[in-house]
Amino acid sequence: MSAEAAEIVLLTGGTGGAKLAAGIAAAYGPERLCAIVNTGDDIEIYGAHVSPDPDLVCFWLAGLIDERGWGLRGDSFEVMDALRALGVEVWFNLGDRDLAWCIERARLLAAGCSATGALARLASAIGVGATVLPVSDDELRTWVRTPLGWRPFQEFMIRDRAAGPVTGLEVRGAERAAPSAQVLAALEAARVIVIGPSNPLVSIGPMLAVPGMREALAAAPAPIVAVSPIVGGEVLKGPTAAFMEFAGHPCSAQGVLELYGGLLDGMLADEPLHAAPRSAGRPAARIADTRMDDAAARERVARETVAFAESI
Repeated sequence: MSAEAAEIVLLTGGTGGAKLAAGIAAAYGPERLCAIVNTGDDIEIYGAHVSPDPDLVCFWLAGLIDERGWGLRGDSFEVMDALRALGVEVWFNLGDRDLAWCIERARLLAAGCSATGALARLASAIGVGATVLPVSDDELRTWVRTPLGWRPFQEFMIRDRAAGPVTGLEVRGAERAAPSAQVLAALEAARVIVIGPSNPLVSIGPMLAVPGMREALAAAPAPIVAVSPIVGGEVLKGPTAAFMEFAGHPCSAQGVLELYGGLLDGMLADEPLHAAPRSAGRPAARIADTRMDDAAARERVARETVAFAESI
C-alpha cells in the first residue's frame, strides 16, 4: 500500500498512539491508514538497530503485540539470558524474535537501505497491511536532562526509571533532518490527519522538530485533530506529567491543546476544553470516552476521532 493512497494519516508514538492505529485499521481497513511514527527513541544496541515506536505500531497492526504492551507475543529471551551469563549488563531487554527483527534492520541500513525502506520490508514480512513510515530517513535522537545529567531517552526511561524532574529536552539531529518524500506525500494526500494520544513532547515533539514538518502539516488540505493522552485526569502510561511540567503546561487535555498551539483544527478529549468553533479562529473540541482497553474500545475511539475530523 502506498502512502499516497491512504486517506487517514496518524502521527504517533508510544502505546496510546499504537492502540489508536490498530483501532483505525480495524474500523476503516488497514489500506486506508498511514501511520507516521517517531524515531527519536531509536537506539543501537546488541548489534541491532531498535526503533521502538515504529516497531510497536507494526506489532499492534499485525496482531502480534505481547500482553505486557511491548515486544512480540510469546517471545523467548534466551539471548538476553545468555548475555547475562557472559557478564553483560542487560538493561535493555529484547525478546529473541524482536532482536532478530532489529538485527535485520541494522543489516538493511548498513547495506544502504533507507529507514523507510527497511521498515517496509520488515512490516511486510509480518503481514502489516497499513503503511507505517518513520518520520524521517535521517537520524533523530531524543535526549533528556534531569539532576543526573543528560541521558539518551531509553537510558532515561529504563536505567533511570524516568526519574525526574525533567530540566531539559533536546532532539539531536533534528536540525539536519527532513521529512521523507513518503511522509510529505502522505500528508498532501490525506483526507484526515490525526495526532494520536501520545506524549506531545517526546513522541510527537521530535516529529514536529524536523524542519518542514510543521509547514507540511499547515499546508495539508485535511483537518488536523488530536486525541488527548490524558484519560480520566491521568496519564495511563509513561512520564507525560514530568514533561508537561517541564514545558510549563498543566497535565490535562487543556495543557496539551495549549502545547500544540495553532497546529490543530480540533481536539478529542474526555474532559471539557476551553475551545470554540473553528469559525471563531480556535480549535473545535469534542468530549468522548477515549479509553482504549480492548479492541471494541479502540475501534470506537477511532470512529469517533475520524467522524469528528470530518465534521470540522
